[in-house]
Amino acid sequence: MSLSNDLRTYCIIGDPIDHSLSPAMHNAAFKMLKVNCTYIAFRIGKDELEAGLASLRKINIAGFNVTMPHKVTIIPLLDELDETCIKIGAVNTVNNENGKFKGYNTDIHGFIEPIKRRKIDLKNKTVLLIGSGGAARAAITALMDESVGKIVIANRNVEKSQVLNDICKRQNIYTELVILEDSSKYASNADLIVNATPIGMKGEDSILKAEHINSDCVVYDLVYRPMQTGLIRSANEAGATVIYGYEMLLEQGIKSFEIWKQMKAPSDIMKKTIAEDFIYK
Repeated sequence: MSLSNDLRTYCIIGDPIDHSLSPAMHNAAFKMLKVNCTYIAFRIGKDELEAGLASLRKINIAGFNVTMPHKVTIIPLLDELDETCIKIGAVNTVNNENGKFKGYNTDIHGFIEPIKRRKIDLKNKTVLLIGSGGAARAAITALMDESVGKIVIANRNVEKSQVLNDICKRQNIYTELVILEDSSKYASNADLIVNATPIGMKGEDSILKAEHINSDCVVYDLVYRPMQTGLIRSANEAGATVIYGYEMLLEQGIKSFEIWKQMKAPSDIMKKTIAEDFIYK
C-alpha cells in the first residue's frame, strides 16, 4: 500500500498498550481491502487523556479504539455519543465525523456474540462478574438483554460497583455486590463467570482455582493476552466451558471497522491475524 496525502490513520489509545493485537488485526483488514489506511498504538496514560485527545484532533485522526483506563473517563471529552454509550456510560470506539469525535460502544456486541455462537442460554442464570470498569459495563448491558436471573459483582472497591448495580436495578436484575477476595465463595454456584479486570494480563495466577469452578459453568476471560490466563487454566482443569478473550476482541473489532469504513469487514483475515499471533509469538 503506497503512502499518499489521502492516507487515513486510525489508532488505539490506552495504557498499557504494547500488548494490543488491534494494530495487526486492522492493518491486515486494510491491506486485504486495499484501502489507504493504517492503524497504530498510541499510549496515553491515565492523567494524559485530555492532552492526548487534543493531539489526535490536531492530526485529524480518522478514528480510534479506546481501552483501559479510558473507556469511561473519555465520555465528557467527546463531541457526540451513540445511544449505546449513553446507555452504559462507556466508549470503546470513536469515529471522526466531519471533525467531530463521536463515541460508540462495540464491546456489547463483541462480548455477547461468542456466547450466542455457542447457543448458551443465560435466561434466569447466575453470573459472577469480576470487575466494574468499562468492559464490565458492556458485559452487564449485554447480559441484561439475555434475561439473566442474578449478577454477583465482585470488585476490590465495592463502592465502585454501585454504578453497575444501579444499571441493573433499572432493568429489574437482581444483583449482589461483594469484595474481590470473596469471589471464590460465589464461583461454584455461578453458571457464567466473567473476568472483566486486567488480572491475568501479566501472567499472574487467578484468584479462582479449579476447585472453585463447577464443570457445568461457562468461564469467559476478557483478557486476551496471554490466551491461557490463570483463570482459563483453572477453568480447563475444572472441565468448564471456556470462552477466550480474543473472541471478544475480534467481534468488537469487526464492528469498529464497519463503523469507520462503512463496509463489511474482512472477518476471516482479521481472525487469521489474531490466531497467527498466538501461534508464532
